[in-house]
Amino acid sequence: MENSLIEQLYEAYLAHPSITTDSRKVEPGQIFFALKGERFDGNAYVDEVLAKGASLAVIDDASRSKEGTFLVPDVLTALQQLAAHHRKQFRNWQRPVKVIGITGTNGKTTTKELIRTVLGRKFNVLATEGNLNNQIGVPLTLLRVKPEHELAIVEMGANHPMDIAELCAIVHPDFGLITNVGKAHLLGFGSLEGVIAAKTELYKSVAADGGMIFIDSFNRDLLNKAITYGVQCRPYLPGTVDDCSPYLTLSIYDTEAPEPIQVHTHLIGSYNAINCLAAATVGRFFGVSIEEVGKAIESYEPQNMRSQLVDLGYGNQLIMDAYNANATSMHAALSSFKMNNAPHKSVILGDMRELGDESQKEHGNVLNYLFTSGIELDMIVLVGKEFCKAFKTWGMTYAKQHPMNVRCFDNVQDLIDDGSTLGNMGGTILVKGSRSMQLEKAAEAIKNIFINK
Repeated sequence: MENSLIEQLYEAYLAHPSITTDSRKVEPGQIFFALKGERFDGNAYVDEVLAKGASLAVIDDASRSKEGTFLVPDVLTALQQLAAHHRKQFRNWQRPVKVIGITGTNGKTTTKELIRTVLGRKFNVLATEGNLNNQIGVPLTLLRVKPEHELAIVEMGANHPMDIAELCAIVHPDFGLITNVGKAHLLGFGSLEGVIAAKTELYKSVAADGGMIFIDSFNRDLLNKAITYGVQCRPYLPGTVDDCSPYLTLSIYDTEAPEPIQVHTHLIGSYNAINCLAAATVGRFFGVSIEEVGKAIESYEPQNMRSQLVDLGYGNQLIMDAYNANATSMHAALSSFKMNNAPHKSVILGDMRELGDESQKEHGNVLNYLFTSGIELDMIVLVGKEFCKAFKTWGMTYAKQHPMNVRCFDNVQDLIDDGSTLGNMGGTILVKGSRSMQLEKAAEAIKNIFINK
């Protein structure tokens, strides 16, 4: 798109610095970007948004052109280029805004929220809302940054090899943090090596702009990549897991403090310790005291089925970790659940999606862990055709060698319709699966059962 068009569009944005892509939620004065999808065309809603008071509708359908519209070759490209142009201005402001880019297979959103909470103790921070971390969400995040902000935290997700590189070309982060790399979206990346190559595009971008990266020193794949790119890293801030039954308690060691601080979090799972340490490291780098770091982490409460604890009463509880699942996060959740010292434990596990040719192997690996790791479970409930197929292929052999109460269901509705499974569950129940499995419906059914007891 021609620079003159972007500059004209930017002038309109400066006059009305609020963007929306949802015609249903347009507010007076906002600029509407008429994006297209597989099942919708935002151009069709131009009259509606203008009637609602939109200051401008950015379109790419010339037949819809009228007063109040701004015609571009492609609306998504225009949104991204506008965001990139806005990002360039950050360095020219009286108080330049620094940008922290975050990506990784697991823990991106939790780590981003922890960092936002920690840095918020000292700075005016803007961060990605929810998990709006794709080719649309990232530009929208940048366009929310104003001169009054001091730091911007931008979460970046990826399903395909060049996603991070393309987002970095818009964001140009001054700092980079990759939470981890694991077996997720293998259908798009092809292999774990493909995941590593894609995620570490963030390091390349930061290095090219002379920035700094933050690294989990135990993740050798990422550390080696960082050395390859010649980027200096912040010294690792060590910590230890003290307890996770069910909430995580950890100790953080700071070289400037005589004693470690103990942090009692509202997070479930030992795997969240590294996310807390990432936030602590970033916070200390930016001058937040270790005491304030601890208070900030303790104040954070997870949302949206990310390691949430639901009290069912009578000593029973649900651990809801059903926002997403892949091979790496599933093993982390089960390993942590093994450490939980609750007297009665069960699991409801849903299929892990987008694993491509590795799907059956990875579902089989989960079953192998369940039956051979020594984790004590009253009941194992498997939901989804992948888990059911893997159980028929390998699980029955494991079950004969290590007897456990296993029940399989093709989908969550079949589980709910079953007359006895959910009603016979109790104690501490881990619910883990890909978002598309809709395991929150099973959780809601369990809650209703306990309410009516």
